[in-house]
Amino acid sequence: MMPEIAEVETVRNTLKKRILNKPIKSVNVRYTKMIESNLEEFKKVLIGRSFLDIKRRGKWLIFDLGDYYLLSHLRMEGKYFIKNHEEELNKHEHVIITFTDNTDLRYHDTRKFGRMNLIKKEELATAEEIAKQGLEPGDENLTAKYLIDKFKKKRLPIKTVLLDQTIISGLGNIYANEVLFAAGIDPLKKACDVSLEEASRIVEESNRIIKAAIKMGGTTIKSYTSSLGVTGRFQQYLCVHKREGMPCLKCGTTILNMKVNGRSTYFCPKCQEVTEVNECRV
Repeated sequence: MMPEIAEVETVRNTLKKRILNKPIKSVNVRYTKMIESNLEEFKKVLIGRSFLDIKRRGKWLIFDLGDYYLLSHLRMEGKYFIKNHEEELNKHEHVIITFTDNTDLRYHDTRKFGRMNLIKKEELATAEEIAKQGLEPGDENLTAKYLIDKFKKKRLPIKTVLLDQTIISGLGNIYANEVLFAAGIDPLKKACDVSLEEASRIVEESNRIIKAAIKMGGTTIKSYTSSLGVTGRFQQYLCVHKREGMPCLKCGTTILNMKVNGRSTYFCPKCQEVTEVNECRV
């Protein structure tokens, strides 16, 4: 499971409780391809500095080092753990940041897809990773009018377009499925055909669902845990995602699953008024 906005926000909140204002003593990078900036500069900048704050933009964690930012994307399986330095390293722990109190911040990633990049503070607004992000759920500028403007030239299914991080930042497959169900919208409907009223429901349900998911520590499916080993609880409240073959919680109709541009899409054919389910529409 790829951590989405609620899961990354939970990681941010848990890390802030444990690692801020602790001087960094050493940096051990065991898989160098994870570091997109110059490796030696990466180590040199971190050592002697402390994390002053941890921000987030979409699915990106932003570690504040004062005059630099460390950007981190967890991708599919990335996790952060805090351990004593004496504890044996796991083979999947690829970046180890050791503090002067002999605790480690360890980046764990079984698939090695995660990425880190070091940028100067003044470069944040223009950094490619950040500049291309769309608006987040909860942002007052995320309105129905904003979505209609973004959707008007998009002939792809609305499910696919909701995963476009340049439009709504932080939404992934789980929450896109849940938002479309809550909004009562066919996931195969072309984005350009979404009405203003439907766009308004997408905004409303995105805000509501993400707020609730963050409050519950995210959704734990398969591999996600927060940085203190705490699992999320929002999976208990999922209405369609991973509920294929089960009755809809609203109407009792069987929940179905289909692929939309390669992504598993769970939906209620009645509540979402899906009249045709076949691969030629995907």
